[in-house]
Amino acid sequence: MSDKKLIAVVGATGSQGGGLVRAILADAGQEFAVRALTRNPESAGAKELAAAGAEVVAADLDDEASVRKAFDGAYGAFVVTNYWVQRTPAEEAARTRAEMELEQAANAARAAKDAGVEHVIWSTLEDTRPHFGEGDRVPSLDDGRYKVPHFDAKGEANELFTQYGVPTTFLQTTFYYDAFTLGTWPARDAEGELVLTLPMDSEPLSGIAAEDIGKTALGIFKRGTEFVGRTVSIAGDHLTGKEYAAALSEALGEKVVYKPYTWDEFRQFGFPSAVEMANMFQFYAEDSDRFTGDRDLDLVRELNPELKSFADWLKDNKQRITVS
Repeated sequence: MSDKKLIAVVGATGSQGGGLVRAILADAGQEFAVRALTRNPESAGAKELAAAGAEVVAADLDDEASVRKAFDGAYGAFVVTNYWVQRTPAEEAARTRAEMELEQAANAARAAKDAGVEHVIWSTLEDTRPHFGEGDRVPSLDDGRYKVPHFDAKGEANELFTQYGVPTTFLQTTFYYDAFTLGTWPARDAEGELVLTLPMDSEPLSGIAAEDIGKTALGIFKRGTEFVGRTVSIAGDHLTGKEYAAALSEALGEKVVYKPYTWDEFRQFGFPSAVEMANMFQFYAEDSDRFTGDRDLDLVRELNPELKSFADWLKDNKQRITVS
């Protein structure tokens, strides 16, 4: 029987959970074994993890019993919810995405408590409502409950882990560098110039490689109970829009000009999450001093020596950035 401590990883085929599974499997110290939780163990991603050496089990955050079973015998657990998961029209009608995240977080917290998990890392984000305050300075969403639901619901869910007495590290993440691979930024304008329209005004935006979230979580687990009960806020770089554009110019071999949309312009685009995303970028910009200040890059590098700056990430991923 292995004497390695077992880490159960929710969302093991996703960006954050997958990064942690791969980090555990690749770790030279081999201190931990990993159990990969996924809704579909027959998926290609799950089969790849199994082939690499992970124990793969079926679990669904909407099924508390399945999560409780998957947490059985685990020393630690990494918990992340996916606000942006693809849903059917019936699922959209049944509950909001924020309600989904809160219910799933509660299920995970109760399951961890019942299973006796000694250390949970909960992947979370700031609640933006204290920053924006009361009123309609920015539009409210979800019947007035939230300003940025995918931030606020995670921040609200923090209390659930405390309420259920779960020994938890609250891992506050940030904007993924990987968003630059979605085909939105940069893009050509009417004159054919490559432009970056990231609506950050002149303020810096903290970013991180998605893979580094899992690697940093492993660094936290390696420190034992040191960060239990604490919030660890992470990033790989703090750059202004102009600095992101300059790095993209260097990597792509073509000048990228920073021409940010205003938040009101972004809200008018009409795609389903336009208002939410505009509110998010306004929060990032207006609260930038506090947000970037909480993300101590020296501490993150201590936890994850392989932490990538944006320039480092571009060296490995520039071929994934497509512009027309």
